[in-house]
Amino acid sequence: MATESKEYTMPDAAARASQASEEFETEKLDLSVGPSHPSTHGVLRLNIQLDGEIIQNCDPVVGYLHRGDEKIAENMTYNQFVPYTDRLDYLAPLANNAIYAIAVEKLAGIEVPERCQAIRVLTSEMARVSSHLLGLGAYTMDVGALTVFMITFTEREKLYDLFEELTGARFTTSYTRVGGLLKDMPDGWMDRVLKFCDEFLPLLDDVEELLTRNRIFIDRTADVGIISKEDAISYGLTGPNARASGLDLDLRRDAPYSGYEKYDFEVAIGENGDCYDRYLVRMVEMRQSIRIIRQVIEKMPDGPYRSEDQKKIILPHKDKTLTSMEELIQNFMITTEGPQIPPGEVYFEGEAPKGALGFFINSRGGGVPYRMKIRGPSFCNLSILPKLMKGCMVSDIASILGSLDFVMGECDR
Repeated sequence: MATESKEYTMPDAAARASQASEEFETEKLDLSVGPSHPSTHGVLRLNIQLDGEIIQNCDPVVGYLHRGDEKIAENMTYNQFVPYTDRLDYLAPLANNAIYAIAVEKLAGIEVPERCQAIRVLTSEMARVSSHLLGLGAYTMDVGALTVFMITFTEREKLYDLFEELTGARFTTSYTRVGGLLKDMPDGWMDRVLKFCDEFLPLLDDVEELLTRNRIFIDRTADVGIISKEDAISYGLTGPNARASGLDLDLRRDAPYSGYEKYDFEVAIGENGDCYDRYLVRMVEMRQSIRIIRQVIEKMPDGPYRSEDQKKIILPHKDKTLTSMEELIQNFMITTEGPQIPPGEVYFEGEAPKGALGFFINSRGGGVPYRMKIRGPSFCNLSILPKLMKGCMVSDIASILGSLDFVMGECDR
């Protein structure tokens, strides 16, 4: 006897959230995920209310890592605060250093040399690749792809070797200074960067072969954690998370700084705004960063790596400090009192790997800022979690958090 077959369509996340409560009288379960759970990528806590396996409510709790960086800035000279910018997004300190220095330079009216700008772009794009490698490795490990984690961390270590050779540190680099850089690039360093680029792209192809058509990875990420373009704008999302939702915004192209307008690159834009699109956008961004790095090295100008004409702001060269009384006094005054920045206010934001990183500085003159406010992109990106998690399954938590690629250092400033 033939039976009539009926098509079944999976209800969307919002429908699942209300369906269970309408059909069954169930007891809600309150569950705390974190702040020490590995899938929360740092000290993030999620207070979740469950109806079976379906998330009814999600309340993110931040602040466990709070250090008061903005208040610390009021008691430090402008250059002394550079190491604290390392510890915002501590996965991309070179990018943080440059954006902070540009904000102070705008307030002081300093124009840095072209070589300094080019090196900042070069190191910022290397930091973007490094940050995306860690984010991708941790994300895929959360959903079960351990092999990708091994590949990405191996490549990230190669970048750290290059960072160490350039700055003297692997992790917290503190490379940028107000008005320039700590030092110039060592001989042959750019050749080693190009060698990394040549070896990296084939490995990125291998990662794509492992993930992009992987049935398990697609099932865990496609149509999961969908953020609409309107929601991305409403919640202040920036960076890859916003671009994956179709928001065509990249500060490197739309508000160029440090000479980004000289380089040819494409901005990756997604369509669906789900976890899978956020993965695809970051994969394209790494390829575009390599493209920018090669252009910077090809066009690298000669000249000084720092401004030389701001005597009350820029530290003198070490050899002059040790041989000239005037430079010694200048070094002493800038070191003890800080670079003398004129009164005023400035806000500058740049395209960091996690999104738009901004610094608002209020100066009343002197070597210490009167007030400083930092816009951490991870803090804004996490604000959408209560809406994003509702109606999802418990197994989706790791996929969604990994796809957002946040870091608690800049969230808990």
